[in-house]
Amino acid sequence: MGNDVNKNEEMTDEEMTVDLELEDGSVVSCAIITILTVQKKDYIVLLPLDENGQNDDGEVWFYRYFEDENDVNAEPELEYIDDDDEYEMVADAFDEYLDNAEFDEIVDSE
Repeated sequence: MGNDVNKNEEMTDEEMTVDLELEDGSVVSCAIITILTVQKKDYIVLLPLDENGQNDDGEVWFYRYFEDENDVNAEPELEYIDDDDEYEMVADAFDEYLDNAEFDEIVDSE
């Protein structure tokens, strides 16, 4: 049902990426935008990238995000959100995050 996270997490300059294995077996590299906490659950926002490391359509993906609190070295787990209401809640929180990020950029540039 959910997508498995491949174990190949890598750090680039400032951007963290994660490789997602989709249900059809294909692997998509995604930039990690942020992790949001909504109603005491963590969600990760991913930006899927093409083979050139670009994203032309601006589409983002939301997944539930779990870390093993007992093992700091364990790989985080991602889980597909199949509930429409939950997805909307995360999308709204991400819109709010974007609004705040844009506001911060405006304030910082003055």
